[in-house]
Amino acid sequence: MICVTLQNRSLGEIQDILEKSDPVIRMAEIRLDRCPLDEDEIEELFSTSDTPLIATCRVAGDGSGTWEEAEARLQAAIEAGAAFIDLEIEAPKEIGKRLRRACSEYGTRMIRSCHFFDRTPSEEDLRLTAEKCGKFGGEIAKVVATASNGEDVERILSLYNEYTEGRLIAFAMGEAGKASRLECLRRGAPFTYAALSEEEAAAPGQWAYSGMVKALGMANDCQTARDEAPAPLRMPASKSFAQRAIIASALASRSKNPGEARESLLTGYSPCGDSEAALRVAEVIRNGVDNPPKTIHVGESGLLARLMIPIVAALQNQEGWPETVNISGEGTLPSRPLKGASEIMARFGTVLRPLGDQVPGDIKVPLSIQGPLLPGKADISGKDGSQLISGLLMALPLLQGDSTIHVRDPKSIPYMFITVDVLRKFGIRIGSEMEGDEEFLETQDWSHCTGITFKIKGRQTYRPASFEIEGDWSAAANFLVAGAVFGKVRIQGLDTRSLQADISIMDILMDAGASLSQEEETGVITAQRAPLRAFDTDLGNCPDLFPIVSVLAAFCNGVSHILGFKRLAGKESDRGKAILETMAKMGVSAYAEGDLLTVEGHSLENRILNGTLLRSGEYSSFHDHRMAMALTVASLGADGPVIIDDTACVAKSFPGFFETWSLASDLKPIAG
Repeated sequence: MICVTLQNRSLGEIQDILEKSDPVIRMAEIRLDRCPLDEDEIEELFSTSDTPLIATCRVAGDGSGTWEEAEARLQAAIEAGAAFIDLEIEAPKEIGKRLRRACSEYGTRMIRSCHFFDRTPSEEDLRLTAEKCGKFGGEIAKVVATASNGEDVERILSLYNEYTEGRLIAFAMGEAGKASRLECLRRGAPFTYAALSEEEAAAPGQWAYSGMVKALGMANDCQTARDEAPAPLRMPASKSFAQRAIIASALASRSKNPGEARESLLTGYSPCGDSEAALRVAEVIRNGVDNPPKTIHVGESGLLARLMIPIVAALQNQEGWPETVNISGEGTLPSRPLKGASEIMARFGTVLRPLGDQVPGDIKVPLSIQGPLLPGKADISGKDGSQLISGLLMALPLLQGDSTIHVRDPKSIPYMFITVDVLRKFGIRIGSEMEGDEEFLETQDWSHCTGITFKIKGRQTYRPASFEIEGDWSAAANFLVAGAVFGKVRIQGLDTRSLQADISIMDILMDAGASLSQEEETGVITAQRAPLRAFDTDLGNCPDLFPIVSVLAAFCNGVSHILGFKRLAGKESDRGKAILETMAKMGVSAYAEGDLLTVEGHSLENRILNGTLLRSGEYSSFHDHRMAMALTVASLGADGPVIIDDTACVAKSFPGFFETWSLASDLKPIAG
């Protein structure tokens, strides 16, 4: 990235520059030692700007400032939300320690810097200086020296031979070193510095921002600045919530009492293939009081299939329902095994039998359900996911007896609790108790949960409810990543307190160094481009994020590690295989070992300068909606057009994806 140094400016002038500059400023360094800002103005600037800001406060040798004054200003910036602070290595150790603690507390990244204004030291001295910057708290070491010739420049740039990408900023000052300010990005610097104009250079040899943007060919920055921020994009309804609420509404509507109102009101609904299939199933359930079905069609929804297996078995306890009911599906669903379903349902007295020409093994749709479902106690494995367990949680309260389910090795834990939360709104109460190791007891981090016990009272009745369906974090993840890597997006309609597993994208982006903010009054979330670093994450509870998180990793400096890879085989495609094939074709180094996906990433600027933008061409979505959306985001960083064979598959979860994508005015392909 290019960081614009701003100095000798008032608060109002800085804010105006950040909001209206042309080209658009994506990152800025605020020279607090040169800008006339008091601590209240520092707080306002750093707390209200969406642009990632570096707080820098140098102490000159002429006695015009003190380290105590610098500490106070930097502390104020940290507490107000500075993305980075830049502290010279010459700072007193105690001040360095205090500021390092503050950075850790407030999530600010520390740069420790050293400037040689009169010379270029030896290669050994440069190396020792960089090591010192890292030793004394610098997440990023910054080493800058004045160069007299090409040998000096290369000596400085040779530091990149020993540093992990994204952890070092090293370039040369002076006319001889001017090119190194761009070259450092090619060698692995997370960002470089430019002046607002040639007349405002903070050091000899500093480029004007507009010239550096043009040299990089950053189409997303070379646009006319606007007076207003991009319009917020609205995400569709969460189909995880919608399908559960739709089926719960159907169960609440079942009444044989004439004239009894049993209608529920679901607000915030938006149509998609899976949710529309749930509505059709709900109609069958509602009419089943008088006209019990022989077959229930679940479309292409794996969730709906797994919810309906226990629910149908429970309804088979009721008079008039046939002893055998079939489940049918379409699209990719008949090719996706329902792992563990037969064994789990057998614990509750229900037999699942394959239909058609299925080979022995894991059962698939179409299948027959031979109930009825019986209450009881069962210890079951959660390794194959949460969806069938969610179906049991919805079905068992309808029975005459009580039941207990102990889930060991649970996966996709948030989705089980989404089910419990939805059921509570419809009058169903389910008790739960989680267990885990000491780390789980201390942190309540679901990734350390080793078991969950659900206690389900029988003889419960679904009651009609008014239910507001949340916006979908799975859909939003694609736009948030696009903004964090390529430009800026604003998204509305999301609940930041949501139980949705895919809200984890916020934590992942923050771990990667993305710039995220939320407007207090409107709740609009903004994601915009920032220097991104490699990350480690576990997607075992949110496997739907894998395609877009893999794209994110490809544009983060360093090597990212993503756990949960084994969960991908039974999705709309063999999603793990699809990701690896796509990454390889795009020129991204990625490989899987067991449950771990490893992705080697480089910053967007690094890819531009090294000619390693993602490869254009014809790509398969594998008829998988999440792959199609992730490919669309990846296409912004390709060296030419990316043609996707099947884009209609997005209708499964987000029919309006491409229409919404076209409204993201700040996102443009790098290759134009």
